Amino acid sequence: MNFQNKYIQLYFKVGFSNKKILLLLAHLNKLVISMSTLKRRLRFLGLFRRKKYADLLEVAVFILQQQETSGKLHGYRCMHLKCIQSGFNIPRDTDSQLMKIIDPDGVKCRLSRKLRRRQYASPGPNFAWHIDSYDKLKPYGIAINGCIDGFSRYMVWLEAGTTNSDLKVISNYFIKAVKEKAGCPQRVRSDFGTEDVYVANRQKFLRRNHNDEFAGDKSYLSGKSTHNQRIEWFWGILRKQMVQYYMDLFADLCKDGHNMFCGDFVDKSVIQFCFMDIIQSDLDDLRCTWNKHTMQKKPGNGSGKRPILLYSIPHIYNAEDHLYSTDEMEVLVCEGETTPKKMCDETVFELCTGLMTENNLMKPSNANECKKLYVTLRQILKHELAEL
Repeated sequence: MNFQNKYIQLYFKVGFSNKKILLLLAHLNKLVISMSTLKRRLRFLGLFRRKKYADLLEVAVFILQQQETSGKLHGYRCMHLKCIQSGFNIPRDTDSQLMKIIDPDGVKCRLSRKLRRRQYASPGPNFAWHIDSYDKLKPYGIAINGCIDGFSRYMVWLEAGTTNSDLKVISNYFIKAVKEKAGCPQRVRSDFGTEDVYVANRQKFLRRNHNDEFAGDKSYLSGKSTHNQRIEWFWGILRKQMVQYYMDLFADLCKDGHNMFCGDFVDKSVIQFCFMDIIQSDLDDLRCTWNKHTMQKKPGNGSGKRPILLYSIPHIYNAEDHLYSTDEMEVLVCEGETTPKKMCDETVFELCTGLMTENNLMKPSNANECKKLYVTLRQILKHELAEL
């Protein structure tokens, strides 16, 4: 398969329309072809939107599998996109009907009315990155940090770690994103607090020699969390789509009669060891799905568009990219003063790894397996500690 067909197949399976595929090929891959050529290639590759629908039983099984994970919180639009990305070609209406049959209570719950929010305006991508920490899983040792682009609502990063209090870890997220984008945003917005001080210093340092009105000290803005609208709004999405599932799972460990989590150092560290990879995988999956989904049409910026398109090719939406180039050596210097996130305490990691080898325990592949592994490792560790 030549590289042109490879890109066409990739964009088709992500769920883009033919018109969007042509735009992506032209602006991202420098490949200009006509609509008729695209349709001919799609037929050649056997890619159809209204033919060769996936078997309903296989789709139903896939949705049932998603119901056993944080996917149980997804609405039919998000689930339809996940089906398409997993190779199941079905109409959205069919997906909606299957959801009503498989998860009627969840559908009914999601039909509740939403709050009306004030409108947000931004001149283009990378004009403002909104950074914040999410602590709903912090009682269990899981700290989430994220950054969203204000104009496109494109998630720049979404990371799970052991802490949101270490300034060097948070700044590492920022510098990694700057390296990936080969530039920094015009402005960074975060809440009042000490955890983003290093991010502020690095943003001001990287923007010190630019000549725009927001260069230098004005390139960083902090304020009340209620004013950090974009990222605070996304946390509501995150909870509905994923975090509530883990909150319920962890709360189940604390229920009377279970007594499998008391919140001490050992319990939190074992939770981190067992769950961190799976939670990060779910965050990566949610970020990928979110960046490619079609936003609902409503008044304001970016209505009815996809975050990844608004972010990557803003000029087709009459917007301008505000990314500012950075010196590669300066970025490397900044990176050297940051600390990569850790999975869990190093001593606990070595102990748990050794116990898994001794007891022939397999690495978990989903949250339920993580829970079983946690219960097993905790019992062994608590027993061994009690004998000391």
